[in-house]
Amino acid sequence: MNQTIGRKLLLSYIVIIVVGGLTLAIAAELHTPTAIARHMNNVGGQMMHRGEHEPMSSDLLANVAQAINEILLVASIAATLAAIVVSAFVTRRITTPIHTMQVASQRIAAGDYSERIAVRSADELGDMATAFNAMATTLEATEMRRRQLLGDVAHELRTPLTNIRSVIEGIIDGVLVNDPAILIEIQDEVRRLQRIVADLEALSKAEAGQLSLEKRLIDPTHFIKLAVERLAWQYEQKGVVLHVELPDKLPLIELDEGRITQVMLNLLGNGLQHTIEGDVVRISAEFSSAHLHIHVADTGAGISPDDITHIFERFYRADKSRKRTSGGSGIGLTISKHIVEAHAGSLTAKSGGLNQGSTFTLSLPRP
Repeated sequence: MNQTIGRKLLLSYIVIIVVGGLTLAIAAELHTPTAIARHMNNVGGQMMHRGEHEPMSSDLLANVAQAINEILLVASIAATLAAIVVSAFVTRRITTPIHTMQVASQRIAAGDYSERIAVRSADELGDMATAFNAMATTLEATEMRRRQLLGDVAHELRTPLTNIRSVIEGIIDGVLVNDPAILIEIQDEVRRLQRIVADLEALSKAEAGQLSLEKRLIDPTHFIKLAVERLAWQYEQKGVVLHVELPDKLPLIELDEGRITQVMLNLLGNGLQHTIEGDVVRISAEFSSAHLHIHVADTGAGISPDDITHIFERFYRADKSRKRTSGGSGIGLTISKHIVEAHAGSLTAKSGGLNQGSTFTLSLPRP
């Protein structure tokens, strides 16, 4: 059981009292013989000056009282000094971690997110140090993601902007002819920019937990077939076979149809991007009393074990050589995961490795 600060403080007070009392007793014990002997010598000297028969009771009492006062004074000073030393030690043990945390906080405020505190006790101060380190770790990870995001966004925007600028400069210089084909190329780049901006806006809302959902009971077959119909011609053009294998009747699910349709489009689009002519993308579904599971499996490029853990990170690309024009904005799966989690569901991926295909599973809770 962890020892609390309250118990430690109470124990420290008891220790100070005990140390002070012991010091007082020991000092009195050690100093008493010396003090009594000196004052008794004073009494003996006074007797010699007064004579043998003169009364000496008042002098004896006075010297004994002086001896006792001297003993108490010396013992009290020793006990006070001992109590001060013990109090300073206890205070230092308590204030040092707080001061360390204060200094570390100032360094983090200045931008040094690598600062950490050693956890030296199993009490509230230790818990504070642990919480501080967890906070610093989170801040450091957030700062790294922020820098990475800025770099990724700049890279995503730079390519279409460079293409647009090159085409426009070519037309101005007379190198390129101003014909509809070139204008269509510029329009395609503008659409890419618009898509990237829209995806970034959606990602920002998703990561902030501000996605607005308009839920209602939906037959999952409806949004699955809707996504299939919208991408069917692209599958046909590429020569990739798209199979839909659904049970005769799926349970109704409470969800935002538009958002989940977007997830299905992202999953089918991802399958299309990572397959070649002759490959197969298969959609299947199964359900239990608690969940509906929709699987999108392909026989395409697959995902390596190193990449599978990062596949839902924004702007992450398992195929580093894939061009931006053919690989989307790089945040479709990230947005999809946030949308599914906003529905209290999950989105997972698995693969046997490179060139062994991959399977994405969308799980949604049943009402």
